[in-house]
Amino acid sequence: MTGGMTIQRAEDAVADRVAGLRVPHWRLAVRVTGLLLPLVTCAVLAEFHDTVTSATAALVVVLWVVAAAATGDRPAGLLAALSGAVSFDFFLTQPYHRFSISDADDVEVTVLLLVIGGLVTEVALWGHRQQARAARRTGYLDGVLGTARVVSEGATPAPALIDIVARQITEVLDAQACRFVPGPVHDARLALLDHDGTVTRNGRVVDVDRQGLPYDEEVALLVRRGQRVVGHFVVTAAARIAYPTTEQRRVAMLLADQVAPAVGTD
Repeated sequence: MTGGMTIQRAEDAVADRVAGLRVPHWRLAVRVTGLLLPLVTCAVLAEFHDTVTSATAALVVVLWVVAAAATGDRPAGLLAALSGAVSFDFFLTQPYHRFSISDADDVEVTVLLLVIGGLVTEVALWGHRQQARAARRTGYLDGVLGTARVVSEGATPAPALIDIVARQITEVLDAQACRFVPGPVHDARLALLDHDGTVTRNGRVVDVDRQGLPYDEEVALLVRRGQRVVGHFVVTAAARIAYPTTEQRRVAMLLADQVAPAVGTD
């Protein structure tokens, strides 16, 4: 049975890896667009090089780089920056239609296009990461508050409440499954998650940020009522290694605590 589960996990891991290598259609479209738009723009502006200054053309090209970077896809932003710099050199600097530049000012503008494009891409990605982090925090808080409200109302049966919390813990920790077991932990092989987000296994702290959740062993979240352990949630890691942050792990423990009033009564 254990061997079959191991094989299945390996197959799932390979499937996830292959799926992760595939580029979503929208990302592919954004990258192609980011590559082509600066090129087309420079080609069009080349017809008006007598009236359009290099600075104006560069600003127009930077707009496309910003637009590509704003999608949150790093390759799209970098491709747009590279395409803009190369197209500017080819179409808008003398000698025209050659990859060479005779004017020092044009060299400076071309280099700045490439550098600014890269910087804009990184800034845009940083903004996307901050936005995603804020959205996750809001989701975690909503989950904890929602569960606390259900507990305070006292109308939800203990099994239903446990099921709700188990699903939320699974989602927060990016795990495969989570189940509740009454009473204290009797299996010494289980790793333990503490309220400060620390994971210990056999008395040793696991560096989850670098190693991820223990893949080969399950993780237990103790549920206490006072000093007494009334149960524990057992988390099964997903086929791929999950790297939940300290914040996520602490939220998981807060969620687990919500079932103590329902299961801690004799």
